[in-house]
Amino acid sequence: MWSRIADSIIRFRLPLMGVIVVITAVMGYYASKVEMSYDFGRAVPPNDPDMIFLNRFRQQFGEDGNMVAVGLRDSSVYQLEKFRQFLHLSMKFREIEGVNEVLSLPRMRIILKDTAHQRFRIAPLFPDTVRSQSELDSLLRAASNQKFYAGQLVNSENGATMMLISVDKEYANSAKRVKLTQDIQSVGKEFTTLTGIELRYAGLPFIRAVVAEQVRKELSLFLYLSAIVTGLIMLIFFRSFRAVIFSMIMIGVLVIWTLGTLTLLGYKITLLSGLIPPVIVTIGITNAIYLLNKYHLEYARQRDKMEAIRVVVQKMGLATFLTNLTVAIGFLTLLSTDILILREFGVVAGINILALFFVSLVMIPGILSWLPEPSPKHLKHLNFRILGGFVSGVDLIVHRHRAVIYTITFLITFFAALGMLRLHAVSFMVDDIPADSQIKKDLTFFEANFSGIMPLEIVVDISSKRKRQLLEVKNLEAINRFEQSLDSITITSRPISVVSLVKAAKQAFYNNNPDRYELPSKTESGFILRYMKGQADNSGLVKSFVDSTFNKMRISMQMADVGSRRMDSLINNVIQPKADELVAAIKGNLKSEKDSVTVTVTGTSRIFIKGNKFLINNLTESLVLAFILITLSMAFLFANARMILISLIPNLIAMMITAGLMGYLGIPLKASTALIFSITFGISVDNSIRFLAKYRQELLSGGFFVPRAVSESILETGKSIIYTSVALFAGFIIFAFSDFGGTIALGILTSTTLLISMFTNLILLPALIMTFDKPNRESQKRLIDDFDSSFYGEEEDEEIDLNKIRIHDRMGAAE
Repeated sequence: MWSRIADSIIRFRLPLMGVIVVITAVMGYYASKVEMSYDFGRAVPPNDPDMIFLNRFRQQFGEDGNMVAVGLRDSSVYQLEKFRQFLHLSMKFREIEGVNEVLSLPRMRIILKDTAHQRFRIAPLFPDTVRSQSELDSLLRAASNQKFYAGQLVNSENGATMMLISVDKEYANSAKRVKLTQDIQSVGKEFTTLTGIELRYAGLPFIRAVVAEQVRKELSLFLYLSAIVTGLIMLIFFRSFRAVIFSMIMIGVLVIWTLGTLTLLGYKITLLSGLIPPVIVTIGITNAIYLLNKYHLEYARQRDKMEAIRVVVQKMGLATFLTNLTVAIGFLTLLSTDILILREFGVVAGINILALFFVSLVMIPGILSWLPEPSPKHLKHLNFRILGGFVSGVDLIVHRHRAVIYTITFLITFFAALGMLRLHAVSFMVDDIPADSQIKKDLTFFEANFSGIMPLEIVVDISSKRKRQLLEVKNLEAINRFEQSLDSITITSRPISVVSLVKAAKQAFYNNNPDRYELPSKTESGFILRYMKGQADNSGLVKSFVDSTFNKMRISMQMADVGSRRMDSLINNVIQPKADELVAAIKGNLKSEKDSVTVTVTGTSRIFIKGNKFLINNLTESLVLAFILITLSMAFLFANARMILISLIPNLIAMMITAGLMGYLGIPLKASTALIFSITFGISVDNSIRFLAKYRQELLSGGFFVPRAVSESILETGKSIIYTSVALFAGFIIFAFSDFGGTIALGILTSTTLLISMFTNLILLPALIMTFDKPNRESQKRLIDDFDSSFYGEEEDEEIDLNKIRIHDRMGAAE
């Protein structure tokens, strides 16, 4: 079959190249329309109960993660001139397109009692113009007496202050967020220039905008770096600019196809999918290395360019397909996950790696047929003495020192297993931001002065036919006790809710006496709450904390980014037990047995914890699925359980060593680090496939003498394995130059795993074959007879037409 395919590719190479050009033109059109993704909250499936609850919460009470915080700590801001600039800064922020509201000290709004109309009204505390320092000092004292804002806008201990900028949802989750963020920073720079006061920025919209912009920059950087690095490696190996140029053209085609695929499938570039083009470059180079190396071997032997090209396609076609298939399987198994960003990453990478096989098998032979014949300089790498000496040394070790190989392997694996026991799963909401970056420093500022800015929400829902259950004094007291217990948690801010508003209403009723910031007594509630009943909520403040029936409310807090483990422990071991106590207390106050109450912890922080668990669990499942599918592919190739096991052991040990190193080095298991195992397993097993394919062919041609077959396989495939492993290592290690911790870990750990697998496949795999493979001549012939002989495509000593050998022919001859 592959002989016919080879002839067809050579005969129709011009039309086939034309098809690739047309497809590339179409894909190029769609690639030009590719967009960045600005939605980072997709780790939890939309049909998950907690995600459904959060979406309903947002529809009712508004977004919980749409705040940008701008903070400062400078006592001079309380001087008249600089305070005026601070007020002006708040007003300038409010004028920015996409900003809903700005809450800051100069724009503080307080509750005032309107005795004439027996209601409360909300009014600004600071006038538009503060005329003197004494007036400012008086207003600042009045502001410090507003207990509703205590610890929210000003840190009373050190004077640090912050303003909260509410961002429109349309801007928070779209490309408009980048310009909005830039506008905020631009206005802030003007303030700093005028006052000399440094501003700090944080908040999920701000951080996500910065991350998305950095992803866009790194996409181009890594694409160029991967092309340059792998191109240099090819130049060193093959000493031919022509080989580098046409390989880069082939890879450029696939990069265009990749970006076009993103648009065609309706996807956008995320932190993950932005890595696909550089990965395509790296894997594409390995295809080029294998095919070019085979072409040079055949040309050196036959001195016939067209025949060498035909043999390359005939003998390497199926091998290239199966190796690309195993890599694609590693990515496509991510389709089994429930996480959208992983599924997008898997399907785009998998499809284009399979497309890489088609493009490689058409373009490389086609271009080679139009290029001049290789010169002696281009063939020098076939006799590279250092590399030849290395693989000869490996061959010697495998034959003479297998006991040493097994002992060292056992010890390394044992210590790797101990390291794996130290593995732990943890991630942070801003995990990928460098520790020394300005964003991280600013985030630390807010955590130190305001307990952080990560949103955490609690919903209290009383299901009852009777309205205004939350305003019952006993229920208010129960919720107040719950909030006081939450206030004792050091890593969260003071909770804000309708209870806070009721307390503020009492303070306002008593002419804003700060000592009166407390819940009204049963006697006071009659006339204080009467002021609130007919209250017009023009500011939307009440609506943002309680529903129209006053039976459902939110309790809002901010917290530090303490990591998924501590956050999970906080919610499940601290907050949830307190919530259960609140449920029991309110339920005891309800008058009807049919009434019920629920207290639910939600918010972006809660979903983040669940999303992290989803990521780890789904990646683990995809790894298991990849293992099963790749094992089935190996079964199709070898149909021998012993050989399948032998081929998998070196690659599994390589991954164990990497996992052990992660444990010893304290590298946590998270999305970016767990992802490497699915990717590298599919890539590293390619070395096993190529080695074992050559080994089977040598068995047949060498009279089933295992030592000779192993030696020939090491000497023949060893160089190709080293070439491709070096290219893969260099291609992935460039990710270590990223500004994102997750991408750095992905690059370093993937490179490490692939480098380790090179040694395990070169040394351990042949040693295992020498020890455990005891081929039976007749059964081995049957296995080869039943398989397409063109797969065994690296024979250099003998040409054996296995198509002429058939089991039924031998049986017929025996009869």
